[in-house]
Amino acid sequence: MKIGVINADITHESRVALTPDAVKKLIKLGFEVVIQSGAGQAVYYADELYQAAGADIANSGTEVVSQSQIITTVNDLPTALTDNLTAGQIVIGMLDPYRNTQLDVYAAKGATAFAMELLPRTLSRAQNMDVLSSQANLAGYKAVLLAANEYSRPFPMFMTSAGTVKPAKVVILGVGVAGLQAIATAKRLGAVVEASDLRPTAREQVESLGGKWLDVPMSAEEAETAKSTGGYAWTPSEQYIKDQAAVVDKALSNADIVITTAQIPGRQAPRLVHQATLAKMKAGSVLIDMAAGTGGNVEGSVPDETITTANGVRIVGAANIPSMLAAQSSDLYANNLVNFITTLIASEETTEATDNAASNKLALNLDMEDEIQGALAVTHESQVRLTKR
Repeated sequence: MKIGVINADITHESRVALTPDAVKKLIKLGFEVVIQSGAGQAVYYADELYQAAGADIANSGTEVVSQSQIITTVNDLPTALTDNLTAGQIVIGMLDPYRNTQLDVYAAKGATAFAMELLPRTLSRAQNMDVLSSQANLAGYKAVLLAANEYSRPFPMFMTSAGTVKPAKVVILGVGVAGLQAIATAKRLGAVVEASDLRPTAREQVESLGGKWLDVPMSAEEAETAKSTGGYAWTPSEQYIKDQAAVVDKALSNADIVITTAQIPGRQAPRLVHQATLAKMKAGSVLIDMAAGTGGNVEGSVPDETITTANGVRIVGAANIPSMLAAQSSDLYANNLVNFITTLIASEETTEATDNAASNKLALNLDMEDEIQGALAVTHESQVRLTKR
């Protein structure tokens, strides 16, 4: 059984789906692997490294698709390649399922598509497949470095003969994996950090990292809803949104750095920072909008652009931060994929007639009743399985 790796469009994405180490693991399991030439060049994995790991090199994505039963990718397949899919093939990647316009094509071709973002994050056995966490962890770290680079002052407090330099005030909105790593990184750089999240249980995590919790009043019903979201964001009431806006407005008026991380699967990112708040912020302050690619938490943010407001506030639309740390992001993502791929196979022990020696034979074991496979499969048996939100 052969697994293929498609080359990402390097103008938008530098990561690669499988690394040479991942190829070795898959070959040890009994797979064959074919890599599109140049797929790993942006992360310093030359074709020769893949060949040394045991992979074949293909000249084009079309050649990879024609040879592979399982096709791995970072994002969605290019339209030109989906046309070449055949019934029974499997596509695995971060397919952005709720915005994906090709699901009907996958279904019509008879392909099974697995969107890794849909992984049930509450399952303990799924933790080593969690692409959102592996990529968000790095993104939270890098977001702080981006902010430090944009900010015209240092993060830590300095005591000098010329005077005291005050520490930077950093506000983190959204305390998931990315937000927690951003808090930890900002604290290591010497900043004073405040943070807010829709989940009241995040307070303990924020304070354990040395951050200050920005508290927003919440009803008992909302608190219960927040606890039952399984790690994903939930939609708050109008009153909560109003109260949160007031707390955020006050905190951001005094902030030097703001990093927003809030996203809701299947929906536009919630708007957390409005023009009225931006107008109150200090000249030279910096906002890193990590949700810029899904609508933006900050009003006026533009994906992959830095906007300076009339009052001197810089808004960085950071749409794909993991790609800025492509080498490490690819290593973690590849491990996530290998762990998931192992759930798709059943190993049968067979006896070769020629020498009576036992050998391992791989066979697909697609089971839509499985809590992981069933959750990730967005197309299967010529049907779109995803429920639109």
